Amino acid sequence: RYRGNDRDQDGGHPLIAWPSGRRVVGFLTRFQNTMKRFITLFMLLAGLLMAAHAKSERPNILFVFTDDHAPHAIGAYNGWLKSVNPTPVIDKLARQGMLFERSFCSNSICGPSRAVILSGKHSHKNGFMNNGNSFDWNQQIFPKILRKNGYQTAIYGKSHLKGKPQGFDDWAVLPGQGLYYNPDLIFPDGRRRIDGYCTDVVTDLAVNWLKEKRDKSKPFMMMVQHKAPHRNWMPALRHLNLYDDIDIPEPPTLFDRWEDNAPPARHQELEIDRHMDLNYDLFVDLTPEFNQPPSQKRQDRSAWYNMKRMSKEQLTKWRDAYGPKDEAFHKAKLKGKDLVRWKFQRYAKNYLRCVKGVDESVGRLQDTLKELGLAENTVVIYSSDQGFYIGDHGWYDKRWMYEESLMMPFIIKWPGVTKPGSRNKKLIQNLDYAETFLEMAGAPVPGDMQGRSLVPLLKGQTPDDWRKSIYYHYYEYPSVHMVPRHYGIRTQRYKLMHFYQFGEEWELYDLKNDPDELTNLYDKSEHAQLQNRMKKRLAKLQQHYEDDSNISEKPDSWKAQMRGK
Repeated sequence: RYRGNDRDQDGGHPLIAWPSGRRVVGFLTRFQNTMKRFITLFMLLAGLLMAAHAKSERPNILFVFTDDHAPHAIGAYNGWLKSVNPTPVIDKLARQGMLFERSFCSNSICGPSRAVILSGKHSHKNGFMNNGNSFDWNQQIFPKILRKNGYQTAIYGKSHLKGKPQGFDDWAVLPGQGLYYNPDLIFPDGRRRIDGYCTDVVTDLAVNWLKEKRDKSKPFMMMVQHKAPHRNWMPALRHLNLYDDIDIPEPPTLFDRWEDNAPPARHQELEIDRHMDLNYDLFVDLTPEFNQPPSQKRQDRSAWYNMKRMSKEQLTKWRDAYGPKDEAFHKAKLKGKDLVRWKFQRYAKNYLRCVKGVDESVGRLQDTLKELGLAENTVVIYSSDQGFYIGDHGWYDKRWMYEESLMMPFIIKWPGVTKPGSRNKKLIQNLDYAETFLEMAGAPVPGDMQGRSLVPLLKGQTPDDWRKSIYYHYYEYPSVHMVPRHYGIRTQRYKLMHFYQFGEEWELYDLKNDPDELTNLYDKSEHAQLQNRMKKRLAKLQQHYEDDSNISEKPDSWKAQMRGK
């Protein structure tokens, strides 16, 4: 019988079989090992669940891309057009995210810039060096990688790469440059006309995809690529009288004579004075019945062709807006600098009117994201394929390595990641876009891409090994506007460029002391060391990017022919 004060020899209760001390230690060891395995398994499962959650929360990406939108025609870039307030919506986007102040293209022309963005490789590597080339859609491009990693992809608007797009779940692209009014678009099932204004049509397609065609179980990458503000700068009907009551500020270099540049700047065909056609470029007296020869050998008459497919109502509103202005122009009988100033005003206003339509599109797209509850997990990016001359140096168009056409806007809002209102001065290029999109999406970045992801910069980091210079190479010559082939290097302060087919024709600029690039330092004895240092850095960049393009000098007879001698 148990008595409460009875104990066994080990001090335990006589009716309970207590284990020995050695057995207790063994039991505790086994228990500890079991718990370790359990904790390890728990952490593994938790990690997998967190990874799955992170994958499900990968950001959507909305990439709004325009054609020829110069950064100085965006208010947030604080250029000489800021007082016009051309882009209130895009400016707001900049306040909500990060603006890159030193964003550059690698080849300042439409198709090649787009090919660089898709491939993450310079033109000589992706094979699309000028607008006469055809893009090889079978090559590696970032949309294909995104699709393999669970993203839904779509592109609407201007592709300008020829062929049917690959790597997209849905697409509708303009043939070639496309038209501003009642454009044709190529869909997976064929080509058809859509009545309306091109910027609005492309925006409608994008909004419809977001609302009706998107797979809500997947993150998406949507590229909305507008024709505007590309030549011939045909505004929407609602904007035809915008800016009628003001004078657009003139650029400081409107009457530049390129006296200190290398010869190519004096042998081009993109001057407002000599090359901008009053009728075909500026719409003076232009109607579908207009029948006068163009003033230039290489004349863009797309506006005239476009007018032939405008509706009667569209044409009436168009002529109601331009008719009185044309009549006033004829009465003024302008000449010399007064004529140049008039042409600049007509051109700049039409250009900025086209920009206004793009700005409205950015607003509509963001409103749609908000309406659908997508705004907080969608990266919104605004960019353009290159910069543009809006009378700068007396020019229009792009192509050169001068700042106005080398620069391209890059503004990005990434909710919860990018600090609102931040500005970045690191050197970036369109070469970096593909890598950036892939890292944002948690997708692998191929080692043969030549750019670098901007994600660290977007997170506010400042990598010590960030690039100190960028490489540029333009190839389309002889061609429209007659800008010769050239390559070059730009650092934070200096720029060196070489027009190699014409031999020893170089330009060197100190961008800190000469931001308008009016004083060519090349071959000046006091800058010999800088010149040699820049040449060595340029050669290293060419080697780094494996640019083995033919850069040989042409015969004197060819040079004379190109320059009309």
